Amino acid sequence: MPQFSDDLYLGPAYTNMGMNSGNPSPMSLGVGPLGRGYVWDSVPVAKGAANVAAASVWTSAITLTAGTGTTSVVRADGTTVIQFDVPRAASVTLGSGSPTTRTVTVTGYDVYGQAMSEQIITGTTPSTTVNGKKAFYQVASATISGSAVVTISLGTSDVLGLPVRVTSGSYLGSVNYAGAFTTDSGTFTVADTTNPATATTGDVRGTYVPSAATNGTNRLVVDILLTGIAVGPNATRTGALGVTQA
Repeated sequence: MPQFSDDLYLGPAYTNMGMNSGNPSPMSLGVGPLGRGYVWDSVPVAKGAANVAAASVWTSAITLTAGTGTTSVVRADGTTVIQFDVPRAASVTLGSGSPTTRTVTVTGYDVYGQAMSEQIITGTTPSTTVNGKKAFYQVASATISGSAVVTISLGTSDVLGLPVRVTSGSYLGSVNYAGAFTTDSGTFTVADTTNPATATTGDVRGTYVPSAATNGTNRLVVDILLTGIAVGPNATRTGALGVTQA
């Protein structure tokens, strides 16, 4: 678990201000806190429609199988999971035909090892992909609430999970993607602060979808401005990492 407790202060920073009438008094207390920023730097691989579970007409338990962009690993507790390259939402892809709405429940862990789950509703539109809202790092199991009639596969999406809680777009100092100097025009979703979290609430830290597809080459660099509740002497776990996963 990363530490977000220390501030950096510089001072005292003496100036000549205050020597002339009407100017501020000398700065004798220094400046700070400084360093309240998190540079989120990642190069996500391309998403996959079936790199968590292959397409099949599932009726209850879904068999997980790692594909391109994911890896089967064994956790320290002995649990075998499908691990993503970066925290990102799972996706459900329906095959052709006339699907029946079903609920796919995905369970696993976030990047900090917190257990989490999400219910993704398939819908009834054939040959479409439904993205989840929560950023998983590892998927341990998945089930479906009965046959959807058509094939269902599980994969990864371009809904990328932020590393710290962000409750407003104003805290994103800069967002650059694929080497561009200009601000990326992707989609940011704020952290869901519902407490307690449930299997249907959003990501506890927030997510970002880049303007162009991930491909293992495009680099995403986001400067996240951290508030006093996220870092420093008054920081809290919830302020830094969001409410407890569910």
